[in-house]
Amino acid sequence: MTETLTVETHIPFLEELLLPWRGVIKDDYQGYRNHVYRMVQFTFAIKHMQGGDLSEEDKKKIMIAAVFHDIGIWVKDTLDYLEPSLPAAMKYLEEHQMAHDKDEIRLMITEHHKLREYKGDYQKMVELFRKGDLVDFSLTMVKFNLPKSYITEMKNALPNAGFHFGLLKKGFKWFLRHPINPVPMMKW
Repeated sequence: MTETLTVETHIPFLEELLLPWRGVIKDDYQGYRNHVYRMVQFTFAIKHMQGGDLSEEDKKKIMIAAVFHDIGIWVKDTLDYLEPSLPAAMKYLEEHQMAHDKDEIRLMITEHHKLREYKGDYQKMVELFRKGDLVDFSLTMVKFNLPKSYITEMKNALPNAGFHFGLLKKGFKWFLRHPINPVPMMKW
């Protein structure tokens, strides 16, 4: 199965989704772009390694959710970014006649930092998305059986570009102001 896992460094639909946010994300843009690319492809690869493939519609939903999943960090300048990430995603879906996907994409965004397996509506997609993000968020310490060679190729093609360090800096500033709630985006 690993022979069909490829690394894409330019996906036109992702570029179209990300570009309008370049001015909002500013100096963190390259790092966030690469994070989105990695986690999207890790999500696709996990599904492939499970013995299945995603429909083009499901791939599109994953890419949309991925672009918006952390956007609240910059939109509201907060580490408590799950809910603040939703308005932009919901607006995009409305503007592109995809309102029928709102509930699923909302859950993909709000549950992507759940520490335990997600169980509920749209479970398969939400859980798959959560796993794809976790591979990248954990700096690939969590792999979900993805081949080491594929992960290495991904990291080389789409380097971190300061994304995780930027999160660490934002996290430290957040902790100084909110020591009782140091990681508000994490869910049990």
